[in-house]
Amino acid sequence: MARDITFENKAGPDAHQAVAFRSDSDLSIVENCEFLGNQDTLYAHSLRQYYNSCRIEGNVDFIFGNSAAFFQDSVILIRPRQLNPAMGENNAVTAHGRTDPAQTTGFVFQNCLINGTEDYMALYYSKPKAHKNFLGRPWKEYSRTVFIHCTLEALITTNGWMPWSGDFALPTLYYGEFENSGPGANVSGRVPWSNQIPKEHVLVYSVQNFIQGNDWIPTSSVKVKDEM
Repeated sequence: MARDITFENKAGPDAHQAVAFRSDSDLSIVENCEFLGNQDTLYAHSLRQYYNSCRIEGNVDFIFGNSAAFFQDSVILIRPRQLNPAMGENNAVTAHGRTDPAQTTGFVFQNCLINGTEDYMALYYSKPKAHKNFLGRPWKEYSRTVFIHCTLEALITTNGWMPWSGDFALPTLYYGEFENSGPGANVSGRVPWSNQIPKEHVLVYSVQNFIQGNDWIPTSSVKVKDEM
């Protein structure tokens, strides 16, 4: 368990990959922590991980890995990416790395806020068409990421999701959304290879069903929600 800690990589936006935190431990509980960086901030590498009431900042693929990770009640913020950020960019919040359809891995975001830092939003509003931000892109062939009851602010593009390279992984990934809100949550322009999760299937992505959280997360220290 980690609680009330800031993990930061100060390498700067021109350093490319610069991980601030990597976890490979099963049954990880991370509560009220900050993860600050640019590209590849948080490497949720493997096994089951639970993040509650955290703040995660970055820009390129800044939450990535092949864990079964559940992010709840957290603030996810995009930072300026370049030394000359007014040029514009494409940012992806997530890059999940599932390599086999039999793996039980994926990223679930529930009751999270997806927005930009104050500095980034000033850039975004100065030239919205130059600054494009996506919920995720497929690092590996069976990438799986869902957003449930999240607030998606205006910086999220109407396409929602970004390809990695050509049509790589598009027929095999699973990207889903369910009852999100905010100006970035309009699904009418979403890419055809993303999904609106059917209500009868959404409990698959609960804390209990996705990471068996009721069996190992102490309710005295973190909030476990199965209600969707």
